[in-house]
Amino acid sequence: MKKLIVILCVLSVSFVNAQAFIGNTDNKFQIGANFQDNATGINVSYDYGLGENISVGVVGAYALGVKEELDASFGDRFDIKGRFNAHLGSVLNVDENFDVYPGLNLSLKNFGGHVGARYFFSDGFGVFTEAVFPIAKYKTNITNPAHYIYNQFVVNIGASFNL
Repeated sequence: MKKLIVILCVLSVSFVNAQAFIGNTDNKFQIGANFQDNATGINVSYDYGLGENISVGVVGAYALGVKEELDASFGDRFDIKGRFNAHLGSVLNVDENFDVYPGLNLSLKNFGGHVGARYFFSDGFGVFTEAVFPIAKYKTNITNPAHYIYNQFVVNIGASFNL
């Protein structure tokens, strides 16, 4: 019984130390799946904290499952973007393990926005979800349906890690 209590105390202390965003010099790495109309893929991102509630980052994504009739080339399937996040977890004060971050991104396909949330279960591991949407598309007269990949509403879900 004493061993069980000690184990529970150690685990509870590790959960208390988990923080979704610590501010300046925070490093987050995320990997997950993305879902959109006619395509699914993999999403990888890195965010670096610049201040108490601000981070910048880079995102790379590749659509693996694309409907055959789209005839998507590598350029259609791939996207990379730089992004800016405003972390509201400390402002909302829900839980220090929880963070909500709206932001803007500039990609190879468009200028867009995103709203995401992270929850950390321990000091190094958590889960995330993001909704990504275009605000201004670079090509407005799109004749090839494959150009809609990453140029539409996208949902990302996956794992988040502290580095």
